Amino acid sequence: MIAIEEMDTGHIKEILKRVRYGHLGMARGRFPYVVPVHYVYDDPYIYIYTTEGKKTEIIRDNAEVCLQVEEVRDDKDWASVIAAGEAERVTDEEERKGALEAILSSNPTLTPALSVRWMDNWIRENIEVIYRIRPRMLTGRVTIEYTGFFAGDSAKEKSRKSKIY
Repeated sequence: MIAIEEMDTGHIKEILKRVRYGHLGMARGRFPYVVPVHYVYDDPYIYIYTTEGKKTEIIRDNAEVCLQVEEVRDDKDWASVIAAGEAERVTDEEERKGALEAILSSNPTLTPALSVRWMDNWIRENIEVIYRIRPRMLTGRVTIEYTGFFAGDSAKEKSRKSKIY
């Protein structure tokens, strides 16, 4: 059996810095849209590189997004983080240059954003876009080994251990 506990902010930021790959969730009206993305965390910002397309259309209509990041070693050993905030298109050249350098150091090929040439009714040009998210909400959960309750456990410890899955 495992127990799940809330991560503190330091642990959440450590996961965000290390993993650099997650799922970006956004919504247009009632319809959610979630896509895998590479990102870079440069406290306090998350930078995401993409190209013009469905993501940029949705974010233009509704800039509220969330990034879900996970680190899974096996079914009983994992961590998951959610960062929610407003996605802002980076237009300042200096900030854009710094963000792109950080992104390239993590993902030199810029995949999957630059790995596709769209061949539909229109041939679309790959127009680069960098978004900055300053999370208003950071949450995280991590598994811990469940050892059961002990008579000497405090109420806080019993509450923490009670989230058993």
